[in-house]
Amino acid sequence: MSDALDLHPTLVRPDWPAPDSVAACVTTRETGPSQEAFAAFNPALHVGDKPEHVALCRRQLGKVIGDDRPLLWLNQVHGGRVQQHFADDVPQADASVARDRGHACVVLTADCLPVFFCDRDGQRVAVAHAGWRGLAGGVLEATVAALGVPAESQMAWLGPAISNAQFEVGPEVRQAFVAVQPEALEAFDPSPYRLGHYMADLYKLARLRLERLGVSHISGGHFCTACEPRFYSHRRDNGVTGRMASMIWLK
Repeated sequence: MSDALDLHPTLVRPDWPAPDSVAACVTTRETGPSQEAFAAFNPALHVGDKPEHVALCRRQLGKVIGDDRPLLWLNQVHGGRVQQHFADDVPQADASVARDRGHACVVLTADCLPVFFCDRDGQRVAVAHAGWRGLAGGVLEATVAALGVPAESQMAWLGPAISNAQFEVGPEVRQAFVAVQPEALEAFDPSPYRLGHYMADLYKLARLRLERLGVSHISGGHFCTACEPRFYSHRRDNGVTGRMASMIWLK
């Protein structure tokens, strides 16, 4: 299969006032080589897609960046660890940082929230994989700290994730957030489907965490992966689906 025969990935670009030295994007599933449940642009190796299709998607991501730098892939475990340097193996982490042009940062999602970061001087970037477990476990706090500059000099963009209208959770999820930050109550509405369950707003939960840290410039947060067919959705597709890649790098 030749790269030349396949379409360039269709991308979502962050609508944030990042410095010109910062580049970022999120892939969609609209064009690419993957088929059936994984159609069409799936860069995730762990979901059951054909390895040759995944490899082709990953090569196309290199073309998006436009040079030969490596992508820092992660073994994501819904935790709070941040990878701060490039590694030849695949580190276990849910966020990564780049302070130079040596590598690009990338996370994979299909309902969880990708959160992009940069400093106002455009010298440092990061991206975090923030599902509810990662949010509750402090992945955003760890990423803000790992950037190594004051929170007030950072900005964030909230990428495609499941909306509160589609994300029902149990009472233990609500309690995990409220126990740490009482104002998180405003991010949970009673579920119309099951008594004692809640509709959780990942975007609001992320904003509350970031604002508490001192990150005041927060953009994005207007997507729904479960509603928009251009995105993969683990919940909508009953767990059999691909992943979007969220990438950020220094030009």
